[in-house]
Amino acid sequence: MLQEIIIKNGNRVTEEGVLYLTDDLKLLKALKREGKAVAAVLTDENRGEDFSGIPYAVECVEELEEQEITKIYRRLTGLPWEILETDRCRLREMTVGDLDRLYEIYDTADTTQYMEGLSGDREEERAYIKDYCKYMYGFHGYGIWLIEEKTAGVVIGRAGIEPGEDGTELGYMIAAPWRRKGYAFEVCSAVLDYTWREIGCHEVICRIRHGNRASAGLLKKLGFGEGETDRDGMEKYTKSIPVDNKNPQAEIT
Repeated sequence: MLQEIIIKNGNRVTEEGVLYLTDDLKLLKALKREGKAVAAVLTDENRGEDFSGIPYAVECVEELEEQEITKIYRRLTGLPWEILETDRCRLREMTVGDLDRLYEIYDTADTTQYMEGLSGDREEERAYIKDYCKYMYGFHGYGIWLIEEKTAGVVIGRAGIEPGEDGTELGYMIAAPWRRKGYAFEVCSAVLDYTWREIGCHEVICRIRHGNRASAGLLKKLGFGEGETDRDGMEKYTKSIPVDNKNPQAEIT
């Protein structure tokens, strides 16, 4: 069995592509060697076969949603996942192609006043992004994403969540020209909603440096509790929602 699924431009893939799904291991590996985007179809007959080296496997092809198919195709071809949209912004995964823009944003003293800057070695930063995409996005399915302003069509910052020692942690940064315009609140509100709804995490923390009054005010507006000094001397804020038994997505997984 071989099924070809066309990925259309309507899904914001820059070029039309094809995701190949098959339960034939020999054909699967042949298509992979040709550089095709492939995923295995698991059946009762082939479950004992060695599918190592094939990163994606599905069972019920007919139950795959368009969004799931697009995400598999994007991951296999190195295209970033698009995570969510707000009224003014779009959040997506970062790629090494965003490196120059990130250096532009971080190349100001006020951007790095309360956070670490990028590496002075661009190749080191490039390697970091590659690893981040492979291990953070690839393993967890989430991380810190890029913020694109829809009208301008330009990256204006980063926001997202990461797993940390004390729990799931919110992070964000807005480039200087777009500050004090409500972008941080708009985007972080959407990230928190995504965290509850899609990831099923019911508590998020945020750690900021002392003196960062703008971030402290934002966290208060977002509904975080009072900050407390943690073991690293940072101010730690926490926001929780009750587990809603009527909404399985809100339960801890």
